[in-house]
Amino acid sequence: MADPTPSDTEEELHTVTSRDGIEIGYWVSGEGPPIVLVHGSGVSDHRRWDIAGVRAALAERVTVYALDRRGRGESGDSTEYSLDDEVMDVIAVVEAIDGPVTLLGHSYGANIALEASLRTDAVSGLILYEPGIAVGEHEFTAAETVAEMNDLLDEGRNEEALLVFLREIAGLTSGEIDTFRSDPSWPDRVEGAHTLPREEQAVAEHELRPVRFADMTTPTLLLAGGESSDIYSAATKAVHEALPNSRITTFEGHQHVAMNSEPERFVDEVLAFVRETV
Repeated sequence: MADPTPSDTEEELHTVTSRDGIEIGYWVSGEGPPIVLVHGSGVSDHRRWDIAGVRAALAERVTVYALDRRGRGESGDSTEYSLDDEVMDVIAVVEAIDGPVTLLGHSYGANIALEASLRTDAVSGLILYEPGIAVGEHEFTAAETVAEMNDLLDEGRNEEALLVFLREIAGLTSGEIDTFRSDPSWPDRVEGAHTLPREEQAVAEHELRPVRFADMTTPTLLLAGGESSDIYSAATKAVHEALPNSRITTFEGHQHVAMNSEPERFVDEVLAFVRETV
């Protein structure tokens, strides 16, 4: 799947006001059933979905609503931060769309999407790619790693802080990191590195608590990389066990970013699920 050019994806910028007054930008393209994309940490903004042409390919069959999460792109920010703020941002976008939507979140974006799905009736289907939820003895974020990132940020070494995140926390390989660095959005990822420590703190505080999902009937597709680290595998399994109406699809031979490494199959899996749940 080729990388998109600006002409590949005709898009419109929309904004909505979140609960705390922050303006959240989201980009609309395509035509068909609506799907909302929530990117994870360590990325620039909605363009995360453009690296291997995923957004353009989806827009051939569905209407894509791709968020700029707060602190990035066309979205505002605040000095205070919590996971709950991001949940309300997603809900504001979802509820601004006419009709129920499919909600897709990757990594930390999957954490946000999962929590949002509990608090709105506007989600008809949920797709979660390896949420960053610590279960059992696993820990996503070591305090010393966050401290290292903060030290680098204080010294103005944003790119080094971002690389620490991608290697030590996201667990990306050198090849996967090189793919990110070759993308035109890399400078914006570096500029947004200040968001990483606060999001990692939110991950450390986020608990699954399965009892909350006992009555949740929303069809859910869990995507997983067959070569992903044990911490992501454990999180995906735990979420699957907590949700009454879920299934797991695994990208064998791939890790945490199969939308980059196997984009055609990623798009096929997403579109097949949308067709099942609309």
